[in-house]
Amino acid sequence: MTSHIFVVRRRPPVWSVPVLWTLALGLWGLSRQHSVWRDEAATWQVARRSVADIWHMLGQVDVVHGLYYLLMHGLFACFGASTTVLRLPSVLATAVAAACVTVIGRRLAGVWAGLAGGLALGLLPAVQFYLQEGRPYALVAAGAGISTLLLVTAVEGRGRAACWTAYGATVLVCALLNWLSLLILPAHLVTLVCAKAGRGTCLRWAAAASAAVAGALPLILFSRSQSDQVSWIPPLTWHMTIGPAVLLAIGGLGVLPDRPRAVRLSVAAVGMPLLAVPQIGLLCLSLVQPLFLDRYVLFSMLGLALLIGAALGAAVRAVRPRFPGAAPWLVPAVVTVAVVALLPQSLAKRSPASRVDDVLAVSADVRRLKEAGDAVLFVPAARRDAALVSPEAFAGLRDIALEKSPVASGTLKGEEAGPARIRTAMLAQRRILLVTDVAGAARPVSAERDRVKTAVLREYFTVVADEQVRGRRVIVYERLGTARRSAGEAPAGDPGVR
Repeated sequence: MTSHIFVVRRRPPVWSVPVLWTLALGLWGLSRQHSVWRDEAATWQVARRSVADIWHMLGQVDVVHGLYYLLMHGLFACFGASTTVLRLPSVLATAVAAACVTVIGRRLAGVWAGLAGGLALGLLPAVQFYLQEGRPYALVAAGAGISTLLLVTAVEGRGRAACWTAYGATVLVCALLNWLSLLILPAHLVTLVCAKAGRGTCLRWAAAASAAVAGALPLILFSRSQSDQVSWIPPLTWHMTIGPAVLLAIGGLGVLPDRPRAVRLSVAAVGMPLLAVPQIGLLCLSLVQPLFLDRYVLFSMLGLALLIGAALGAAVRAVRPRFPGAAPWLVPAVVTVAVVALLPQSLAKRSPASRVDDVLAVSADVRRLKEAGDAVLFVPAARRDAALVSPEAFAGLRDIALEKSPVASGTLKGEEAGPARIRTAMLAQRRILLVTDVAGAARPVSAERDRVKTAVLREYFTVVADEQVRGRRVIVYERLGTARRSAGEAPAGDPGVR
C-alpha cells in the first residue's frame, strides 16, 4: 500500500507584507531618543489617573478624547507608563490601516495595486509623523480603513446585516475617538453614488450612518461647551489650502489610469472621495470656526494611498506585456526610490526636534538644577505638564502658584491662586525655578497671573542659571540681597519670558 503525502504550500496573504513593513517603520526610532512632547504629555498624565478622576476631568476639558484616555489608562495599568506603551497603539493601528488599504486595492484593482497602496501608506509624510504619536489619530485612521473595507464588501454584495452593523459600530467608535471622523460618511456617500449602488444598499448605509451619528451626538453637543480648547487654532487663510490642493492633485493623477472593468466599483470611486471629501469638509467647517489641522483628517491619507497603489498597479499592467520579467520588480523599485528620497524627512520625524518641545528633557534639567528648599513656577501654567509626567524630577520643589491640583480640579494644568497670593508666596522664597518655553516658541504673556510672576522675578530676583533644551527652558532665580537693593543697584534684567 503506497501512501502519498501532499505538502500544500500556502503563500502568506498579500496584506501581511504591508503590515510587517508598517510595523518596521513604526518601531524604528519609536522612543525618539526618550522624548515626549506636550500633546503626548497630556495623554501620559491623564492615563495615569484613576477612572473616576478621568471621568471627573472629562466634565471640564478634553471630553473629545475621553475614550482614548480610558484606553490608554488600561494599557498603562497593564504594562506600565513608557514611551513604547504610549506610542505602540498608533503603530499597530497604522498597520491595520495598511492591511485594509491592501485588501481594498487588491479587490478593486489587482494584487499589485493593493500591495503598492499598502506599502505607500506608511511612507506618506503625514502618516509617518502620527505613526509614532501618543494620540488617537492613527486609531481613527485604522477605524476608517475598517469601515471603508466593510462598505466595499457590502457594495460588492458579500456582506449581510452583520456587515452593516459592524460598519455602524466602527464609525461610531471612530467618532468617539474624534467626532470629526464623521466626515468619512459624506465620503462614503459619494462612493455609493459613483458605484451606482442599489436602493437597498443606500438605505442600509443610511440606517447604519444615522445610528453612528445618533450615538456620537451627545459627545458632539457636550464638546461644544469646551470649544475654548481649540481657540488657539488660527483662522483659515488661503495658504492653508495649498497642502490639501497638492494632495488632491496627486490623488487626481492616481484616478487617471483607474478604469472600472467588470465591476462598477473602482479604486477611484473609493479613494478619491476618501481623500477629497474630509479635506474639503474640514476647510468648509473652518470657515465657521477655525478647526483646520491636518491630524483631524489623517484618515484621508488612506484614500491617497489607494490612488497611489492604483497608479502603480496600472503601471505594472502596462509594463508586463513588453517586459514580463521586469514588471514584478516595478513596485519594489518605486518603493525603494521613495524610501531613499524620503529618508532625510523620515529621520527628522524620528528625532526630538520634530516636535515643539520635550517634556522629559526639561524634567532632567530640573532634577539637576534644583536645591533643597527651592520653589517652582510655570509660565504658562500648561508647562506644569513636566511635573505631572515626571513627578520624581520635581520632588522637593514647592509649586507655590498652585492652589488646586490638576486631579482635584479635573483639569490638565490645575488651578492657580490669585495674582496677589502668588506675589506674596514668591516674595517669601530665596530661590525659584521657572519652567517656560524657549524665546522662539513662547507666546506673549497674557494671563494676569503670569504677568505677576514675570514682574516679581524681574524686580526682586536675579538669574543664576538658564538652561534651554528642545523647546523648553529652565531659569533659576535667586532673591536679590538686601544690601544690593538698599545701595540702589538696578534690578536684574528681563527674565526672558516673552
